[in-house]
Order: sequence, then C-alpha cells, then structure tokens
Amino acid sequence: MALIYIVEDDKNIREIETYAMKNSGHKVMDFEYAKEFYKQLEVKIPDLVVLDILLPDEDGLSILKQLRQMPKTKNLPIIMVTAKASEIDKVKGLDIGADDYMTKPFGVMELISRVKALLRRTESVEDDKFLSAGPIFLDTEKHAVYVDEELCELTYKEYELLRILLLNKGIVTSREIIMDRVWGTDFEGESRTLDMHIKTLRQKLKEAGTIIKTVRNVGYIVE
Repeated sequence: MALIYIVEDDKNIREIETYAMKNSGHKVMDFEYAKEFYKQLEVKIPDLVVLDILLPDEDGLSILKQLRQMPKTKNLPIIMVTAKASEIDKVKGLDIGADDYMTKPFGVMELISRVKALLRRTESVEDDKFLSAGPIFLDTEKHAVYVDEELCELTYKEYELLRILLLNKGIVTSREIIMDRVWGTDFEGESRTLDMHIKTLRQKLKEAGTIIKTVRNVGYIVE
C-alpha cells in the first residue's frame, strides 16, 4: 500500500482519482492548491504524486521542476495529468522529469494501471550502488557521475539514461526499454527526445562518451 498525493484543482476529477486510488488499497491525500501540497511535503514525502498541469496558483510544470531540484524529491515518482494533448506539452513535461503522462479525459482503470506500473518500477531496488564502465563511475547513493574522477554534471534524464545503460553493460538496451524505464512512455514523439539526450550525454562525457554505441534500428549499448 502506497501513500499517494493528488494535486488537482477540478473537484470532480480529484474525487474520481482519489476514489480510484483508495479503492486500489492506497492511502491518499488530495490538494487543490500547490501551496497546500508544498506544506504537506514538509510533513511527509509520498510514494507517488499525480500532478495536474493547470492549477490556480502555480503551473504544474513549475512544481515538477522544483521537485526535481530538491534532493528529497528528485527521485519522487510523478505522473503528470493535463487537458493539453499536443506532443510538445508531453515532451516538455517528460524532459523536466515526469515519469509518466496522462491526457484528460482518461479512464479510471488506465490511471490505476499507470500508478501500479510506476510503483512497480520504482519499488524494484537496484542492488548495484556503484556502476562503472571505462573511465565512467556512477554513484547511485550520491546520484553523481564521475569521469576520470572528475564530477560530470548531468540532468536528471541524462543521469537516468546513463544508469540504465550501465546496468545493462555489454547488452544492447532497446529503445523501447529505455523509453519505458527513463521516460515511462513509448509514444513515437519521444524517439527524437531520446536521440537528443544520447547526443548531449555523449558530449558531457567527452572522450568517454564514445563508450556509448548505437545499434542501428535497435537501441544502445555500453561496451
């Protein structure tokens, strides 16, 4: 049973989401305003957040950005919910750090399924605290990456992308698996975002970036 925070200004939708989560056996707290949500975060960090983009006092994307910048919530599982349906809105939310994205209207069973899948992914604790390949060293406890013992500054998504590749060192990781593990989605528009993140990751790793190989039409591998 997980503790879930729902941040949604539409009362009807908030009640439906709350009912669905409670009916699935989870503990739920719901919030209409961002300020109420922030106040409760100081009391307790939940296991997952369902976050609407259009809120009365603060944009959901702004909230998401702040959560990803705070050490205590940088890895907090977050599902974005919005009435916007354009691809650019989805890419923006996922790039900032959302783990999944749902567009209104959606069914209760879909929400339950998405929450269940995300909790399953995040609850599987990795045994590897330290990952490495060549001059690259990743410390999962400190959430830090070093190249030749020098700290390499990566974005949240770049770090997660590198971590997945290092966990599967020597094995080709398909684009579909990367999409699911890093972005929590498989829609086609995300493909370009993946390519862009691979490019910037290689650039930040400098010469060590050549260790990330492209397997055409399949995915990527760290050798």
